[in-house]
Amino acid sequence: MKWASALSGENRLESAIKNASMAVKQQLDGAVPDLVALFVSRHFADRYEEAGALLADRLPSRVVLGASAAGVIGDGQEWEGKNGVSVTAALLPDVKIRPFSVQDEDLPDLDDSPRTWEKVVGVPSHETPQFILLADPFSFRLENFLMGLDYAFPKSSKVGGLASGGQQPGRNALYLNNLCLRAGLVGVALTGNIELETVVAQGCRPIGRPLRITGCKENILLSVDNESPVTALQSLFAELSERDRRLMKQALFIGMAMTSAKDRFGPRDFLIRNIIGVNNEQGSLAIGAPLRTGQTVQFHLRDAKSSTEDLRAVFERAGDVKTHTRGALLSCVGRGKSLYGQENHDTHFFAQNVGPFPLGGFFCNGEIGPVGGTSYLHGYTSSFGLFRPKQ
Repeated sequence: MKWASALSGENRLESAIKNASMAVKQQLDGAVPDLVALFVSRHFADRYEEAGALLADRLPSRVVLGASAAGVIGDGQEWEGKNGVSVTAALLPDVKIRPFSVQDEDLPDLDDSPRTWEKVVGVPSHETPQFILLADPFSFRLENFLMGLDYAFPKSSKVGGLASGGQQPGRNALYLNNLCLRAGLVGVALTGNIELETVVAQGCRPIGRPLRITGCKENILLSVDNESPVTALQSLFAELSERDRRLMKQALFIGMAMTSAKDRFGPRDFLIRNIIGVNNEQGSLAIGAPLRTGQTVQFHLRDAKSSTEDLRAVFERAGDVKTHTRGALLSCVGRGKSLYGQENHDTHFFAQNVGPFPLGGFFCNGEIGPVGGTSYLHGYTSSFGLFRPKQ
């Protein structure tokens, strides 16, 4: 197994794809790759339809998977808001690659049998495939798809993200071989001599104490520990340092415990979600996820220091990935220079703490990755997929 990754910032799409393809070819010693991941920045939006054919001319491969991007990642660099093309390629001996695409109207019901979901992606569960998934944010119910995939493939890893760059339906692009799709989902199922390890850094730290939901309606948080969540926040605000008070005004999130059957909770026990609204009259909060009575939640803050510490912690928990990793894909949003005040933070962290392995990816509209063994669509997260051979 061998991976390669390259970026090109040429202003002409032909030149950008040519240069990135030549760099990848050189890294692979001229071998034809089995899998290519292509990410094209929004600056080439009027030429998305041409990108796949241009890549096929310069870098023939067995399977191409890709998406439009608000920013591209490759060759150890993160290009946010810049014109660019990212090409990541892999030689995958003894690996079977099954490409598939799904439109929203073709999604099975969530109570359909696992066999129905197996037919959608074209692979049986007993082969334990590893999934790379890219979807359009406007036209596809990705969270439903992830629930169905977890149900049918509980032992399989899933990584990827939502196409970005377009601000309305039909303005993003998804690539699958010679196709450029404007809606739905594209993916590959990898089976055989390959392992995919997922590392998700949510980038937040808890403040205050865990709270039990005592009142909620759908995604509206009405009470925690029998008081309004706004009252709980006001009490918490009084206890915080001046720095955390400032953060609370601009970077406050809520963590939802993956299980309430614990006496003590750590940062890894929570799924981080946005607080999307406040009703001061009722003292309630609108949360970017459905809630249930009895669930444990805890408020969280997000800043550059917390995000770096979280990144370090999740890689430490991942174990000895340095020995076996051959290549990686990264999807992230809401991080980069706007969070850290510097470019290439996460890619440089990866190179220094994991190794100088080929790493490609994109700044997306939402990341796919597991928390507590369940696959979710995230925001403000770095989701890494680390690839290695089984043997």
